[in-house]
Amino acid sequence: MAEQRGDNWEDPKNGPAENEAEQPAYNGPPGMAVDGLIETNWDHVAENFDDMELSEELLRGIYAYGFEKPSAIQQRAIIPCVRGNDVIAQAQSGTGKTATFSISILQQVDQNIKECQALILAPTRELAQQIQKVVIALGDFMSVSCHACIGGTIVRDDIRKLEAGAQVVVGTPGRVFDMISRGALSTKQIRMFVLDEADEMLSRGFKDQIYDVFKHLNNDVQVILLSATMPADVLDVSMKFMRDPIKILVKKEELTLEGKHFGTLCQILKTSYTFRILASNILKSGKLSNIATTYELKIAYL
Repeated sequence: MAEQRGDNWEDPKNGPAENEAEQPAYNGPPGMAVDGLIETNWDHVAENFDDMELSEELLRGIYAYGFEKPSAIQQRAIIPCVRGNDVIAQAQSGTGKTATFSISILQQVDQNIKECQALILAPTRELAQQIQKVVIALGDFMSVSCHACIGGTIVRDDIRKLEAGAQVVVGTPGRVFDMISRGALSTKQIRMFVLDEADEMLSRGFKDQIYDVFKHLNNDVQVILLSATMPADVLDVSMKFMRDPIKILVKKEELTLEGKHFGTLCQILKTSYTFRILASNILKSGKLSNIATTYELKIAYL
């Protein structure tokens, strides 16, 4: 683990980061290796979930969910996340990002400690709820509780769930900070802090609330940041929050698998996950006969 952030960390709300205006859009850091779909400074590739140092109960959850082979970003990112490194990943929906940090969190949670150990911030209530569902599904064979703190719900229900010992909490920045301010969400045991769709959160004006949440976390908290783009404000957040992060960037032309055809159904994935995707596409398109005859569908990893 890299050295802890010291007490000299400065809240960027008190003034802009030095040379912030001069920072260009991120196009890949110097010295990064290009390997197929990925640009990264991490050279360990795990081609199977069995090679990722995961517990047996978590592996059962992964395979029961329908995954067979990890996506490109999962092959690179899960191990450094599990080992406690700070990780910055450029990834959109469709690359496997949600399962990447969900698996990493579930591997690290101490099931005997009934307090929040991992905190995930998301820009919208819909995304927060989706993340919660993935965490619960992957952790189906584990004793890990996950709660979503989002606006539009009853505050006292959040307080009750948090006091009951939710070990993973996902939510929007405003509601999460409100729970911390009320003393309902304890940050003492939080070891992992995930910022999902960081660029989207910053574009929605959540910067101050993100910093407010971060100031309540331990100095040695592990930070995982995911963003579809790397503008100056996201880079500023990464520099302020993270310590020598592992960088894993899916090349621009591969940021989403939406719309790509992957051959016949029997050549893709022989799992229940395939049939859930197929059913989803049928419901969306209403073209059952076309799908049934061509055996082609659009695959998107969670």
